Amino acid sequence: MAVPPSAPVPCSPFYLRRQALCPQCSWGMEEKAAASVGCWEPPEPPRAAVPCFGVTVDQDDILPGALRLIRELRPHWKPEQVRTKRFKDGITNKLVACYVEEDMRDCVLVRVYGERTELLVDRENEVRNFQLLRAHGCAPRLYCTFQNGLCYEYMQGVALGPEHIREPNLFSLSADVPKVEVLGQELAWLKEHLSQLESPVVFCHNDLLCKNIIYDSIKGHVRFIDYEYAGYNYQAFDIGNHFNEFAGVNEVDYCRYPDREIQLQWLHYYLEAQKGAAPTPREVERLYAQVNKFALASHFFWGLWALIQNQYSTISFDFLRYAVIRFSQYFKVKPQVLALEMPK
Repeated sequence: MAVPPSAPVPCSPFYLRRQALCPQCSWGMEEKAAASVGCWEPPEPPRAAVPCFGVTVDQDDILPGALRLIRELRPHWKPEQVRTKRFKDGITNKLVACYVEEDMRDCVLVRVYGERTELLVDRENEVRNFQLLRAHGCAPRLYCTFQNGLCYEYMQGVALGPEHIREPNLFSLSADVPKVEVLGQELAWLKEHLSQLESPVVFCHNDLLCKNIIYDSIKGHVRFIDYEYAGYNYQAFDIGNHFNEFAGVNEVDYCRYPDREIQLQWLHYYLEAQKGAAPTPREVERLYAQVNKFALASHFFWGLWALIQNQYSTISFDFLRYAVIRFSQYFKVKPQVLALEMPK
């Protein structure tokens, strides 16, 4: 697998938390419409105080007015260090970015409304929508409003063009990623269920995909490479993870997952090497059940890994698609795994 990021697991960016119905709709809907369809209350107060400055920014000379606002919003910035960047894609408003650091990590966007656009746009409603979407994590932070515009947070990323929005990986996969609440429930279930299987803790490779196994046909032995995930873990996890890797990484096909007959043969040889003697059928069956149950944990782990990589990695790989594949397989095989009985 690709090198893992050092950042902690982020909350999933793809789903909103389920909210309770708000008792009174306050989002500019008509009362009858609100009563008929309901209104979702955001997870934090939607109308947090937003400063409103009595500043009018000249559309033909934005910089002086923008710097007046920056002095209010970023008083610790030295005026001579403030950089600006004009964005010219918009055809309704005028937009300029103000920042001091090269990476624009902290950047204030100053948007000046187009002349007489209030004839077409309800600006009060826009601010309400801004706050509502921000409360749900779907919009940048709104810093302030002023007489003919507003200031808000710059969002890191790439503004898409026509050549981007046709790409399937941008519009069709996030709906298949489990919600954060579901992932939390499944993690709790895995911990409770798998901890009862009594699989011994051993030193594991934890990433035994095909390319990490080297076979020397001349010497007739197998060696393993890439130990970045190696450490103590449940024995059954390492084997279950290895069986999952039969499906491949770039072109994943779980039809290649080893069937029961191949697994029993493989596990027999494994136990024989471990014990130095032939295992009993019961021992093989017991390990078979443990391994296939822990294979679920493998799917879960690499699914989360792929979500993290999707956020941070610069490697050219469709991590989101891979996360969807792993979680889909997890939920597909879970009922079959639950039906497996551990030999007494």
